[in-house]
Amino acid sequence: MTQVYVSIGSNIEPARYVRLAIEEMRKVFASMQLSPVYETEPVGFEGDNFFNLVAGFDTDLPVEAVLDQLHAIEDQFGRQREGERFVARTIDLDLLLFGELVGEVHGTQLPRDEIERYAFVLRPLYDLAPELVHPLSRQSIASLWQAFPQHDEKMVKVDLANY
Repeated sequence: MTQVYVSIGSNIEPARYVRLAIEEMRKVFASMQLSPVYETEPVGFEGDNFFNLVAGFDTDLPVEAVLDQLHAIEDQFGRQREGERFVARTIDLDLLLFGELVGEVHGTQLPRDEIERYAFVLRPLYDLAPELVHPLSRQSIASLWQAFPQHDEKMVKVDLANY
């Protein structure tokens, strides 16, 4: 079994699409655990706020199959991959970590560099797995979060039940 972490984000009807994505992911990855959900401002463009969280699960699927499953869920909810990188989206499922795997798979670099670049990725990963060791830096997620310039991004914990 391989330990996997996936970033989940949406800023188009975010409560709806985050719930739907989680529901679909649970059909494939039954043992999934979820971080708290955070509302964050968009990075790289003007738009509505995002809901962001991280899911963690163990799988015996190969990395290519996990990526295929995540892309199929995105496609199911109208995710557009063409055009600009920083745009509004119904759902964004980014494979962050696949065990200790380092390298490129199907155009996805693992581990994702967003882990160390964005609070909206690192904070929920910290909430879920603080003792996890980053396969490149060899630092714990807790150490990475403590060293992160946390004042740069506004993050507010939200309860999906209230939306």
